[in-house]
Amino acid sequence: MKADFWKNNPVTVIIIAIQVIVYVMMTLAGGSENSVILLRFGALQAGLVHAGEWWRLITPVFVHIGFAHILINSITLYFIGMYVEQLFGHWRMVAIYFISALTGNLLSAYWLPTGISAGASTAIFGLFGAFIMLGLSFRDNQAIRILSRQFLILVVLNIVTDLMVPGIDLAGHIGGLFGGFLAAYMVAAPRLGRVNVIERLLATVVLLAGVVALFIKVS
Repeated sequence: MKADFWKNNPVTVIIIAIQVIVYVMMTLAGGSENSVILLRFGALQAGLVHAGEWWRLITPVFVHIGFAHILINSITLYFIGMYVEQLFGHWRMVAIYFISALTGNLLSAYWLPTGISAGASTAIFGLFGAFIMLGLSFRDNQAIRILSRQFLILVVLNIVTDLMVPGIDLAGHIGGLFGGFLAAYMVAAPRLGRVNVIERLLATVVLLAGVVALFIKVS
């Protein structure tokens, strides 16, 4: 069973393994809630991105603030990543995950110019967005449609929670959600069927335009 999970979901397993390793290293270095350690390991801070440290638009997905943070994100990634990777394929999963991380962290850097943020949730929300795309594109598939609705409800509940609880990066979540939704259209899901070419083209144009506009805003 474990071997089958690794064979079917290597990207999900590797991402979780990396973030756990990073968390252990941060803990040993001085604590994952220490702002100095967070920045040293690649957390997002808009001023540093503005100074040319563009890698911070990706590295925050491997950095977590406290044990509860990494535990919740790892469990969530385990379940949603498993679905997305098997339905889209390994390399498309990579593309969706890191495009979502990029768009989420770009919007976060624009919206929160002075704060520090980290966590895989920007990319995880992108995986939710990818599943919503599947629900729209393959609505005749009952199983996909039901799962898509369930994930949509989960997204709505999370956004409501974000609005009520201080300190949560709502901008990063929304940016990741839309990034994943558009990226899923761009890469399509040939394992399930064809996606409308015009919709793919439009999503690609909107995604690229949004990324460029945010780059300009935070640079």
